Amino acid sequence: MNDPAADLLGLQDSTDRLLATVAGLDDTAVARPSRLPGWTRGHVLAHLARNADAIVNVLAGRPMYADDNARSADIERDAARPAAEHLADLRDSAARFAAAADRLTDQEWQTTVTLRNGVTDLAAALPLRRWVEVELHHIDLDAGHTVADLPGAFTDGALLYLADRFTGHPALPPMELRAEDGRAWPTGGDDGPGLVIAGTPAALVGWLTGRTDGTGLTLGGQGGSLPVLPPL
Repeated sequence: MNDPAADLLGLQDSTDRLLATVAGLDDTAVARPSRLPGWTRGHVLAHLARNADAIVNVLAGRPMYADDNARSADIERDAARPAAEHLADLRDSAARFAAAADRLTDQEWQTTVTLRNGVTDLAAALPLRRWVEVELHHIDLDAGHTVADLPGAFTDGALLYLADRFTGHPALPPMELRAEDGRAWPTGGDDGPGLVIAGTPAALVGWLTGRTDGTGLTLGGQGGSLPVLPPL
């Protein structure tokens, strides 16, 4: 069960750290490549700002994006802006999302909303979904923030979210994600020998999201190698 109030507090902390990183980038740095193939840091920042506005659309009952072409065009349009414009847009769009979330009642948090590609979820899950975007794309900026910097409150929620995303996936074997403190999250498909993949919550999140190659994880169960994960 998502706790939107707690997730919003964690999201604000992570957003503040992201803004501090972006405030240290100049125009040349923003134009440099990110960790995402084909995207500069400016593309990542433009995506983050427009994603905040897209979630505001969802909370208001509007389509998340007009369509995929419009989503991509908006990112390309904004990617080459100066660093100061990126910073202002990122700050302002985050504030718009926070204001929209603050207006929701307890009952409204429990309504079903429609996201991109027809995916549905409870409104209560949106703060965590936005938190995932902020933390992962902060790493993608390649500006000093790494998987090791992911806060514990985030990794706990993200592991539940990611385990749910991969549960029942036919391309994966049954898997148990296991933290060093003994907590475990079952996920993966239903067929084949089971795997136990153990490590710190941050290392597990890094691997599950494609931000690391699985370094720091150990493999138990039937052994072999870590499975190739489908894209999120």
